[in-house]
Amino acid sequence: MASHRSVTPIDKEWLFKQASHEDSAYLPVGQFPTNVHLDLLQNKKIPDPFIGKNELDVQWIGETAWVYKTTFSSPKVPKSARAVLAFDGLDTFATVKLNGKTILESDNMFTPERVDVTDVLGEAEKDNELVITFESAYLKGWKLVEEHPDHKYICWNGDDSRLAVRKAQYHWGWDWGPALMTCGPWRPVNLEVYESRISDLHTKIKVDDSLKSGKVVAHAVTEGTASKVQFSISLDGNKVASQTADVKDGNAESTFVIEDPELWYPVKYGKQTLYTIEAILLHETDEVDTVTKKIGLRKLELAQRSLGEQPGTSFFFEVNNIPIFCGGSDWIPADNFVPRISKQRYYDWVKLVADGNQFMIRVWGGGIYEEEAFYDACDELGVLVWQDFMFGCGNYPCWPELRKSIDREARENIKLLRHHPSIVIWAGNNEDYQVAESSNLTYNFENKDAESWLKTDFPARYIYEKILADACKDLIPDTPYHYGSPWGGKTTVDPTVGDIHQWNVWHGSQEKYQNFDKLVGRFVSEFGMEAFPNIKTIDAYLPLGKDDPDRYPQSSTVDFHNKADGHERRIALYLVENFRYAPDPIEHFIYCTQLMQAECLASAYRLWKREWRGPGKEYCGGALVWQINDCWPVTSWAICDYYLRPKHAYFTVKREMAPISIGITRREHKHPKDKYTRVHIDTKVQVEIWGSNLKLEDLTADCVVKAWDVESGKETFSQTVSASVLLPKNRSTEIAALNVPVETPDAGLEGRTVVAAYLYQEGKQIARYVNWPEPLKYLHLQKPKSLRAEVSEDSKTVEISAEVPVKGVALESEDDDVKFEDNLIDIVPGEVVHVGVKGAKKGTAISTQYLGMLN
Repeated sequence: MASHRSVTPIDKEWLFKQASHEDSAYLPVGQFPTNVHLDLLQNKKIPDPFIGKNELDVQWIGETAWVYKTTFSSPKVPKSARAVLAFDGLDTFATVKLNGKTILESDNMFTPERVDVTDVLGEAEKDNELVITFESAYLKGWKLVEEHPDHKYICWNGDDSRLAVRKAQYHWGWDWGPALMTCGPWRPVNLEVYESRISDLHTKIKVDDSLKSGKVVAHAVTEGTASKVQFSISLDGNKVASQTADVKDGNAESTFVIEDPELWYPVKYGKQTLYTIEAILLHETDEVDTVTKKIGLRKLELAQRSLGEQPGTSFFFEVNNIPIFCGGSDWIPADNFVPRISKQRYYDWVKLVADGNQFMIRVWGGGIYEEEAFYDACDELGVLVWQDFMFGCGNYPCWPELRKSIDREARENIKLLRHHPSIVIWAGNNEDYQVAESSNLTYNFENKDAESWLKTDFPARYIYEKILADACKDLIPDTPYHYGSPWGGKTTVDPTVGDIHQWNVWHGSQEKYQNFDKLVGRFVSEFGMEAFPNIKTIDAYLPLGKDDPDRYPQSSTVDFHNKADGHERRIALYLVENFRYAPDPIEHFIYCTQLMQAECLASAYRLWKREWRGPGKEYCGGALVWQINDCWPVTSWAICDYYLRPKHAYFTVKREMAPISIGITRREHKHPKDKYTRVHIDTKVQVEIWGSNLKLEDLTADCVVKAWDVESGKETFSQTVSASVLLPKNRSTEIAALNVPVETPDAGLEGRTVVAAYLYQEGKQIARYVNWPEPLKYLHLQKPKSLRAEVSEDSKTVEISAEVPVKGVALESEDDDVKFEDNLIDIVPGEVVHVGVKGAKKGTAISTQYLGMLN
């Protein structure tokens, strides 16, 4: 009788110590998988690197070698079986010894390793000693750079040594994260015993154009002598189809046709149906191995088509024949110490994205191929994933051994992740083509001779256009592969082809964010604005908390928790251009930075989604904000901080990405009497109003416009400007353009007039937007005498109202369990705004901040 494959986790009684100190005692690890910082923290040998400036005091950890060891009992290994140690992830330069014999030397953090140890194990039930020595990746990186001096090393963030090492690049430090050079067994270690096993199970899925039929080709790769694989597909525990296939040359395959399949849809467009594919390996009639995976049936296209009235091509995703405007976010690792991110924390992060009306998350190329729990959450919640390969902001070297390592890395990780329906694109790198452009490296797009690229000063082109392209073609031919992000036309800044990273707000030419309409691209996969995190987050990293003398915005500790070059000047620039503000108290300064970020990002989503104008006019197909999350407590571009506390921008983005929204922009039109005059100029200030309907059915609504004088609080206009306006499905539609309605014409009152636009359907408000004269710093804002923000009788909403226009009312609660479903609300007279709330009780104290409250 053949035995079933057994898997024993090697996760108990691990010890660690510093390698160079012969006399240092082994200490117990705090968890497994793990890394050295977590274990030193657990043993109270180092201060928390996230507190104060402790990061500086732990740099020595990354410049020494560390040893991990454990013992485990030998299993009974039948004569015809083998025993394999499977290392899912070793970070990074690891020498593994079993019972004194070197069984593995690995140098790639991202590549799982399997070693046959049948002949190295001790006798059954005797102890085996497993010892792993981790070299300093930082020092090893510099050694490799010196061994390959002919390469032109260029990098943004970190230092050149990272380019030579296949390790998470953000460990060298980034402009939002600390430099913490980890090492250790960061993913599980298992001992497997088997005679035969399934080494890979994957499916090729083709849904026909009508969506009425789905073909699933199931493929299993096997080892050993087992001769058959029984494939089955089930849904909600009910078997849909089953077949048995013979194993030939280690491969078995079955084809299933599922009529009227239940498809997997992105969030808001349908169900996230997941089928289970199971493969049972049979030796005669004995079941010797079983592998199951969740899969989604969906039709996918990256639409790059010519456009009706504009140059270039579109760039948007179509899922099950539905064009999706991919408003979403970029993702960095959620901690510097990945092994402590729980499955629940991953789920909570992805749920924040889905609940924020976001459709896509981009896994950035300077982090890791994420944990399964992350992609499982994306599958379950319907969030599309843009997956970068792990290269970022550098000119990577390309010597032969490194190329071989990268090829293995790419193929192993594609195999691990390719069953996830949420992954809709793989991209070769983050900004490496931009590095090449900015440094004038050799790049002749017309030259297709791949081997010749290796002889240029930009050999990494070979990685993106040959190694990774071939791996994708071989393993995931039906998933789009994109050479890099950004990538498109002759240059990476071409707004008419592919995707762009729009950093001319904040970086670059430091444009005003009100000009985002001029900074649009076919797909904007990065843009952003910094803001301070919640005061509770700052108090958590200040060594003395609320009593810390550095608890003010420009303190050295607060500055230390912002890694962006020139952040002081840039934050100050955008604040001073837009608001009257003061650095004290810190709580209000934080509010002002968050208001600025919220206004900035909302402006981008609003103006770019306007360019989603329907079939043949998909002038912008997506906008991904840099970034959704943080890896430590920090001031950064994140719209939610390390502790999953949303900044106010999270809510303005959520509103702009609502299924139905309305937008306004102001434009000044000057008409001089003749070309010489400086006096006789007719100036009109207009508001342009449009509606956006991301739903899949047309709707009609009435558009009502109101206006108020910001100084008197008096209503100056209230009118239905468009009755029964048709908003066709899945696009934006222009509604009206009118002069800013003022009480006294030709008195120049436009600069103090607030305009609100509403959509009503059968008397019910379905969309709302309030537009203010900008810059806001010029306004003489009135302080409300009766600003009300109270929890309703049923404790499910907060009701907000005021007798004058109030900009940016922020709801706050000392109680962390109180969660608002919206925030940073513009309030106008005569209206009560209801904001959903969870965790509140009748009488829960709600405090508010708003623009101008301290002036």
